[in-house]
Amino acid sequence: MTVADQSSLLDQLGRVHRSLRISVTDRCNIRCFYCMPNDNVRFKPRHEILSFEEVTRFVEIVTKLGVRRLRLTGGEPLVRADLPRLVAQLARIRDVEDLALTTNGLLLAEQAAALRRAGLRRVNVSLDTLSEETFQHISRRPGLDRVLAGIAAAQEAGFECVRLNAIAIRSLTDAEIVPLARFARERGLELRFIEYMPLDADRHWQQVDVLDGETIRRTLEAEFGPLKAAAPRHASQPATDFVYVDGGGRIGLIRPVSQPFCGDCDRLRLTAEGQIRNCLFSAREWDARRLLREGGSDEEIADLIRACVWAKAPAHGIGSEDFVRPERAMYQIGG
Repeated sequence: MTVADQSSLLDQLGRVHRSLRISVTDRCNIRCFYCMPNDNVRFKPRHEILSFEEVTRFVEIVTKLGVRRLRLTGGEPLVRADLPRLVAQLARIRDVEDLALTTNGLLLAEQAAALRRAGLRRVNVSLDTLSEETFQHISRRPGLDRVLAGIAAAQEAGFECVRLNAIAIRSLTDAEIVPLARFARERGLELRFIEYMPLDADRHWQQVDVLDGETIRRTLEAEFGPLKAAAPRHASQPATDFVYVDGGGRIGLIRPVSQPFCGDCDRLRLTAEGQIRNCLFSAREWDARRLLREGGSDEEIADLIRACVWAKAPAHGIGSEDFVRPERAMYQIGG
């Protein structure tokens, strides 16, 4: 099969792509060491960042190719001015079935209600710790109280799901597993632990620093009792889900290092400056911005998207001898 023969977003392994992550900015109001450098951060000039209208046109095209789920990311998406306007534009696109956002939560208390009214359905909030000291060690900025206020505001705004994302780093967040789980259980929040990945700008990641999912599961069961495997909400989701046997809610483990989920991956990404990526760890990008700004037709953009997906590698290869880290850090790609 050639790229020209494809009528949907199919790669060479037969994976059909239905999920798009859209970075709306590379800027952020904190400096988490697993994502960004602390100083001398080089953000893209604002004129290079896609406009809301350019993002909307791209989504209108990609949904015609089968994409149904969208997630807005950054950087920190809530630092992008007037974000509810983009949410409203995307929510009106006929084939969008799910519209979500990932945020560090610092600005969420002020924006949660407006985002929900605009059509945002779900929100993920990064919360690695309930200790201000550890929060500042990770983020290199203060603000845990603002994140907690943002979580409360999101629940009050009535999102379909408010989920917590916690990065798991050995010898740093081990002690946070139980407090975070208890916090989520008491408030009816879903919690996902995510293994630390080699996407830090300072390039200090080592595999020994990964707090693996199996260790997290054992820690949770020792405190709260057995966990039972739960059916995934969709087959390609990155998390393995569990429910507490005592009825205490749902928990997920995302294990890109210890148990990669590449075989079921259906995601592609659009960076803030309009580059399409078929994997977080891709060494290549496809330039959609050029076509969007230089008169490219919808079919030319669709062909570019198909070419990107068709070229997707079988797996990211973390831990293998031939693994090559991407040149760009997480904040530059989009979480």
